Amino acid sequence: MRFVKTLARHAQSLIQPRTTRRALLALTGALALSACMPSGLGGLTSRINPNEPVMVALLLPSGSATQGDAILAASLENAARMAVADLSGVQINLRVYDTQGDPAIAAQVARQAADDGAGIILGPVRSAEASAVGIAVAGNGLNVLSFSNNPAIAGNNVFVLGLTPDNAARRVFEYAARNNRGQVMVVGEATTSGQLVMAAVNRAVDGTGARIVGSETYEFSQQGIVNALPAIASGARSSGAQSVLFTADSAGALPILSQLLPDNRIAPPQFQFMGITQWNVPPATLQLRGLQEGWFTMPDPALTGQFEARFTAAYGEAPHPIAGLAYDGIAAIGALLGTGGPEALSRASLTQGSGFVGVNGIFRLMPDGTNQRGLALATIRDNAVVILEPAPRSFAGSGS
Repeated sequence: MRFVKTLARHAQSLIQPRTTRRALLALTGALALSACMPSGLGGLTSRINPNEPVMVALLLPSGSATQGDAILAASLENAARMAVADLSGVQINLRVYDTQGDPAIAAQVARQAADDGAGIILGPVRSAEASAVGIAVAGNGLNVLSFSNNPAIAGNNVFVLGLTPDNAARRVFEYAARNNRGQVMVVGEATTSGQLVMAAVNRAVDGTGARIVGSETYEFSQQGIVNALPAIASGARSSGAQSVLFTADSAGALPILSQLLPDNRIAPPQFQFMGITQWNVPPATLQLRGLQEGWFTMPDPALTGQFEARFTAAYGEAPHPIAGLAYDGIAAIGALLGTGGPEALSRASLTQGSGFVGVNGIFRLMPDGTNQRGLALATIRDNAVVILEPAPRSFAGSGS
């Protein structure tokens, strides 16, 4: 049932870091990263000296026994080095630390990075490691820009850069409400992670104009999904739902649900299928009959397409699906350092309202450690992605 994601071997030659000052980044000469700075910055990070290279510690799961972590780590490092090379005018010293995918080791290398003079930490990938790292360096005044998409770990000095379910759910709820599909039934898995996602979806609906009229869960197994189908179908019909929102991705229950629910008379046009994961990853998902004309969110395809093309040309392989987060992190750091102030990497600077533009589109870090991202609203039509609403290019009312 699971789709296997593969990437080619890590290219051996790495782009050497250059320096950056302004809040402009070239993505084939076209991508600008903006940072409109607020007044009254606070939370000074004492390690920042604008007249010297700023050390950025990149924490990666190299050395982990988990399959695929070596490829993931290599892709994140390559993306970070590409971002450093794209900057001009300030000096970044990028140092890589291996966490081996272990929270205790992650905390240990984070403390080492602090001792080595890091001004900020980028990474690690998983939430348990990120939490451990945040605690380990809190006393050093260091902020952590983790690659996690788990909003539960956000707060204090830990920020999440990942595409969170909250952002995706809010985007699709708003679109559904504007298109007379705002009565929504949510279908998710009965696991710990599934419960966290369901909670995020329930948070996200507030203020969107949509309403959750029912929810159903399934045991995370093929038989568990099949067993849950009658209850899901009955709940959709009895709740008055206009839409069915799936929290699963292509590696989970999404293919089975989209195939079998229509066999239980839950299908368009009576019910609009919606999702909060990227239905174009992997591309084989686009072939699923049950997902045709369904709605889902994705990062700005124009910007991600430019990044993927550049990355592939540079390293001879496609980037890992989350590699762009490393680019975004370096891009934001470089833009803030471009202001030339000693408080460039403080909490107040990181959370300035205008946000940034990276290879996944616009994003901004929130004071509670979560993020907001501008996402496109897409559908699948004739086995291809069609953009119904483009991703926004700025945050309204940001003051930038």
